[in-house]
Amino acid sequence: MNILLSVAFVLCWSSGFVGAKLGTEHAGAVTLLMWRFLPLAVILIAVAIGRGRASWQGLTARDIARQSAIGLLSQSGYLLTVYYAIQLGVSSGTTALIDGTQPLVAGALAGPLLRQYVSARQWLGLCLGLAGVAVVTTADASATTAVAWWVYLVPFAGMLSLVAATFLEERSRAQATPMVSMTVHCTTSALVFTVAASAAGAAAPSSAPSFWLATVWLVTLSTFGGYGLYWLVLQRSGVTKVNTLMFLMAPVTAVWGAAMFGEPFTAQTAVGLAVALSAVAVVHRASPREGQERVTAAR
Repeated sequence: MNILLSVAFVLCWSSGFVGAKLGTEHAGAVTLLMWRFLPLAVILIAVAIGRGRASWQGLTARDIARQSAIGLLSQSGYLLTVYYAIQLGVSSGTTALIDGTQPLVAGALAGPLLRQYVSARQWLGLCLGLAGVAVVTTADASATTAVAWWVYLVPFAGMLSLVAATFLEERSRAQATPMVSMTVHCTTSALVFTVAASAAGAAAPSSAPSFWLATVWLVTLSTFGGYGLYWLVLQRSGVTKVNTLMFLMAPVTAVWGAAMFGEPFTAQTAVGLAVALSAVAVVHRASPREGQERVTAAR
């Protein structure tokens, strides 16, 4: 079951990079994100009202505020940087691979913050992943000379935002249901992006059919599929392994990007992706260090 969930997670999460590329061809990142989350928040709030208070029992105002902060980091901060990087010209595959460097950050912090220590073999895999990122990013930068070097730092900022959200969730004592978390997170993002788009005069949606196709794509595959499965796999597998799956996003996204948008896929790109895939195999075959503790078991 965990393998099937992992496969579904990789496919759905990688679809978000493709949807972002499709949508930002006709509208700015803030506009696309507003129309991704605003209808979704309305639907989720209506469902929450219809289900009554049962799923919200036991949650305090502080718990809701914490979930709002998690949504602000994992959706608003993370997605804005990803969409903006793609809008500025970074290929969807490279953005996905840069996003996949979060296992290194998560692995370094999991020990002192969560007591989920990383073994020597897992560190080897994580460093291989970083090498793969470097190779692919260099290939993309060489193929797209019109993109400024600093643009590649934008998705790194999004990665850090998602890592922060992951640790905030892991340290939370109150376990909210996936539906409650989704409702709070999406409502927070809808408010943030609606205010931002309105302030920038960019609230009007594009009339292009591909814009609305991208919106439906992002709501169904990326939000309900990828985002929902992220937290489910996180609860079952732990921080290091779920974040290592991020290295698999790049091969899937790179193939989609090359097929749908003609993005560069060179021999150097293939080598980098192969190194990243080997990193996943190393980490997932490694055993945690003796004495490792799962935070979820201590709750």
